[in-house]
Amino acid sequence: MNYQYDYLIVGAGPFGAVFAHEAYKRGKSVLVIDRRNHVAGNLYCESKDGINIHVYGAHIFHTSLKHVWDYVNQFAEFNHYVNSPVANYKGEMYNLPFNMNTFSKMWNIRTPKEAEAIITEQRKAITGNPKNLEEQAISLVGTDIYEKLIKGYTEKQWGRKCTELPAFIIKRLPVRYTYDNNYFNDRYQGIPEGGYTKMIERMLEGIEVRLGVDFLVHRDEYQSIAKKIIYTGPIDEYFGYSEGSLEYRGLHFETECLEEENHQGVAVVNYTEGNIPYTRIIEHKHFEFGTQPVTYVTKEYPRDWTVGEEAYYPVNDVKNLDLYAKYVELAKQEDNVIFGGRLGEYKYYDMDKVIASSLELVKRVFII
Repeated sequence: MNYQYDYLIVGAGPFGAVFAHEAYKRGKSVLVIDRRNHVAGNLYCESKDGINIHVYGAHIFHTSLKHVWDYVNQFAEFNHYVNSPVANYKGEMYNLPFNMNTFSKMWNIRTPKEAEAIITEQRKAITGNPKNLEEQAISLVGTDIYEKLIKGYTEKQWGRKCTELPAFIIKRLPVRYTYDNNYFNDRYQGIPEGGYTKMIERMLEGIEVRLGVDFLVHRDEYQSIAKKIIYTGPIDEYFGYSEGSLEYRGLHFETECLEEENHQGVAVVNYTEGNIPYTRIIEHKHFEFGTQPVTYVTKEYPRDWTVGEEAYYPVNDVKNLDLYAKYVELAKQEDNVIFGGRLGEYKYYDMDKVIASSLELVKRVFII
């Protein structure tokens, strides 16, 4: 059979872009398609007034995988941004992750010993194995932190009471007895200068890209166009939801321009009260230390998800993982299709893990 391309990549996000770049570098003919009208997937940034707006929510690159860090630095210069979000609970401001700054503000204490004593005492409210997320959280960080900084935020995020959520969602919470506001423990961290879209565009240089093309709508045209298909869309949608629909949480974003230079003093403020409908406000200019006379802020609202909407957080409970396992079996029967990425593998992936996964696929396919 005469194929037009060696590889058809369905999805121009990081997984697809990395594989496309590596295949093209090896002399393979590659076509990338995406149902959206832009590349970069959820990393997509839109520039307004010199500010790169993270259209699909805040994305901060962080990794301890040196080979991944070296890889992305081929395509972008990364700045020295360090993620240090702040939580707002009824106007009280707390540093995240939970550290001595958080504890000092909450309990008017100064030493790790004092903080540890309070948390140890409050943990005693839970005996036995935690049966749900509420019990798990209290057994890790105590009642005060749970009530002020976890409960409302988590219930908004997942649309269910903490007592109805499985404990494994927060198997461990970062608790530091140091005055360190760096959210991540990873060695490498930053934001690509000029935004993520430019980084992905660099990966795709020289490669044919068609945007606004839905593979599943035009399956007859594209199914046999290439020897191999790398599919990064929802795995259940590929199979026509034959086993049922996997569940996700959705997000809604409201972005506005404010005629001020600095609105909240930090890139991300979490709103942890249950009665405030959004989970956080993002002020985009702070990702790149902007000094523009205006600023753009985005309120992020979690919401229920229905088929056809943009899928964000997989609901990785037992029911959905069992369902996903059925689709994995179906996927094994597809001779020329490889499923990958966040939606193809029904997995909440950090960016570095997506890129590492794509590079692993490259190794397997090209036997490096």
